[in-house]
Amino acid sequence: MGTKTRSRPPARDTRHRPRGVPTWAVVGAVAAVLLALVVISGGGSGTGTTPRAGESVAHVHGLGINPADGELYAATHFGLFRVPTEAKVERVGKLVQDTMGFTVVGPDHFLASGHPDMNDSSLRKPGRPPLLGLIESTDGGRTWDAVSLLGEADFHSLVAGHGNVYGYDSTGGRFMVSPDGKQWETRSRLGMGDFAVDPAEANRLVAVTEQGLADSGDGGRSWQPTDGPQLAFLSWDAQQGLWGVSPAGETYQRVEGRWEAREALAGEPQALLVADDEVFAAVSSGAGTAIYVSSDGARTWRLRYSENEA
Repeated sequence: MGTKTRSRPPARDTRHRPRGVPTWAVVGAVAAVLLALVVISGGGSGTGTTPRAGESVAHVHGLGINPADGELYAATHFGLFRVPTEAKVERVGKLVQDTMGFTVVGPDHFLASGHPDMNDSSLRKPGRPPLLGLIESTDGGRTWDAVSLLGEADFHSLVAGHGNVYGYDSTGGRFMVSPDGKQWETRSRLGMGDFAVDPAEANRLVAVTEQGLADSGDGGRSWQPTDGPQLAFLSWDAQQGLWGVSPAGETYQRVEGRWEAREALAGEPQALLVADDEVFAAVSSGAGTAIYVSSDGARTWRLRYSENEA
């Protein structure tokens, strides 16, 4: 559900699955090493980095629209931010937690995962790894409560839909589903970068895996390779269908089973969100993190927020 900006990529045949290790896998491996070093040293925030002052999103892990106010929210390395239309950001709440997986359930109702603000004892367990498991906010992200798997899971991707919570736990490569956010079923184990759930069919999913794109027709219990471009992030909207963005920022929409290229983004993607008639994307570039929005199906992009101008 989100998108960024850049010049249109050259036409190319996207019918064959890519080979090699995708960018997200390398980034994930590096992040895991850094986290391990931080845990050993015991310093900083949930991931060991020192939160910097000011209203800067730094790095975006997820995007969502809050039905309560219609605003865009960005889950970041240093907490949750509201991104109002006037191209500014506003910190939500006081926590400076590394908010990784993020999904909007309903008005002011969010689910997330990641690593705790080390100053927040309510989301830390002594002797446990700094993993939030599944956390929940029912006040628009101002406060968060532990729901399940605290100290046990790090969901890098979360989707709420069809009365379920779908999550990918990066610590064990587990694709998991829960009917209530408390009792979890591990349905498969695989290397995954992101996934999306069909808004019309609870058991139909698409994932970015180490071998390329994969489809599931049984709720993530099994996966079959499928043709398509090399992608980093996915977003599936009831109106606009399935979208993806490549590690290089090339955006695609799947139309009648084929991936069609749209306008590319000006940077490396961090998060993607497709919601109603808009597409949002967070990217990183030499100017820092930026968030773009498109209202014409990613044919053109406009800047919504720039860290460099904050």
